[in-house]
Amino acid sequence: MDELYQDLKEGNLGGFFEHLDQFLQISLIGLGDSKLTIGLLLWLIISVSVILLLAEFVRKFTVNRLLSRYTLDLGTRKAIGTIVKYALITIGFFTILQNSNVDLSALGILAGAVGVGIGFGLQNITNNFISGLIILFERPIKEGDRIEVNGVNGDVIKISARSTMVVTNDNITIIVPNSQFIDSSVINWSHNDRNIRFNIPVGVAYKEDPENIRKILLKAAEENPGVLDSPSPDVLFQGYGDSSIDFILRIWTSEYINRPQVLKSQLYYDIFRRFREAGVEIPFPQHDLHIRSGWKNPGNPT
Repeated sequence: MDELYQDLKEGNLGGFFEHLDQFLQISLIGLGDSKLTIGLLLWLIISVSVILLLAEFVRKFTVNRLLSRYTLDLGTRKAIGTIVKYALITIGFFTILQNSNVDLSALGILAGAVGVGIGFGLQNITNNFISGLIILFERPIKEGDRIEVNGVNGDVIKISARSTMVVTNDNITIIVPNSQFIDSSVINWSHNDRNIRFNIPVGVAYKEDPENIRKILLKAAEENPGVLDSPSPDVLFQGYGDSSIDFILRIWTSEYINRPQVLKSQLYYDIFRRFREAGVEIPFPQHDLHIRSGWKNPGNPT
């Protein structure tokens, strides 16, 4: 390094390049019949960096330009783009090794060592990586889906090689390992489409007319902008409860798939107001106690 600096200082370009070549030919480790020199190491670092940048550029171009011409949702486009990116990185990596005069047979020993490491310390990382590939190919979930897994409920915003990012309604980002989506039961609220049905229980006093209650509930649902007109809402007469006759208002929505409690709250407010205006009684739980006549106190026979 001192010689290189001295050549630059003196303006001796010929000597500089000669010493630079000698520096780059310094051997670091042996790889079978070949050697890993400083120059080869720098070449590998630069080449891999270029491949990574190029693969990311191709992924973005595929998602935002190429696939946007077709009727594919964003989650599908991103899944395809990620698969293309991994394929380019794999092809580019082996191409770089072949063109770098590296003895690939020597990598067999390294691969065996890595395999042992995977068997002992990298099981979870490998499992999550393979699970990520399965998710991208089978697509049980995709970006934009509303999912629920192991108590985590939120929207999928990113699927990476090892984990998936889920944002809850409280704007909290949770990092979920990909293996959980393969090993555990997953509820995907928007797997087929984003039309979801919610059941809203309502109870009224026994003196009320069931047909009138049905009309009030349907009116409340039809006038709520978050409820879909098709499929249309309907009301089921669930049965006779302890202190009320019970109904279920069934509504469909696509806007409130990630905020079901908000929609239910809106409907409950509106239903309560309509019941009050119509004089409908909402009962409270009560129990009747009946005392049988003729009961005698053992301590007082009279």
